[in-house]
Amino acid sequence: MNQKKNRLTRMFNIERLRMRIALCLLGTILCGIAVGFFKFAAFGVDPFTSLVSGLDMISPIEYGMLYIVINAVLLLVSLIFDRHMIGLGTIANLFLVGYLAQYSQQFLTSVLPAESLIARIVCLLLGIVGLCFSCGLYMPANMGVSTYDAIAIIMEKKWHIGKFKYNRIATDFVCVIIGTILYVMSGEPIRSVTAIVGIGTIITAFFMGPLVDFFANNFTKKFFLKD
Repeated sequence: MNQKKNRLTRMFNIERLRMRIALCLLGTILCGIAVGFFKFAAFGVDPFTSLVSGLDMISPIEYGMLYIVINAVLLLVSLIFDRHMIGLGTIANLFLVGYLAQYSQQFLTSVLPAESLIARIVCLLLGIVGLCFSCGLYMPANMGVSTYDAIAIIMEKKWHIGKFKYNRIATDFVCVIIGTILYVMSGEPIRSVTAIVGIGTIITAFFMGPLVDFFANNFTKKFFLKD
């Protein structure tokens, strides 16, 4: 009886691990694609991408590689303050999101008219929902989070500064401010700046934290990671 129970427990744990890995990888892939939708819409990207894009304007490194470099720096912060934040999700995010965003934007540019306001609005909405949904998928899997997501979690768990959703709003605004300053310093015209820091950036800065919480608790944990 005990052997049968132990066997069932192991099978359950293996299936749960597979589910966590699947959610982690799927969430990371969707995250990269969502950022590509943001960049194509040109109504402002998500706050962290605005920081990366600002640095991209003053750096000779291509966007995909620059994304890896910035995340490698943030990875050091996670290693110092909470190594439990590091896992498969961290590595996947580090190497996949930047290039997925770059290639998905290129694909959308090749199949959709960039001058179409409707197409841009649809891509903006898909980018916002997709980004929040993707984070809500991979974060509850506990397979490691992106180096940027880890900052808000460390602030809550280790530094005891507020809740995740409020910390995320604060870090998002810091990224937006720095990204905007760097973009203006690059000498780009105002129209180009608004493609990086715009209405899409403001929406995600205010609502991404709460929306990630919503998708994580009401979708991922409810249907895929039930206790």
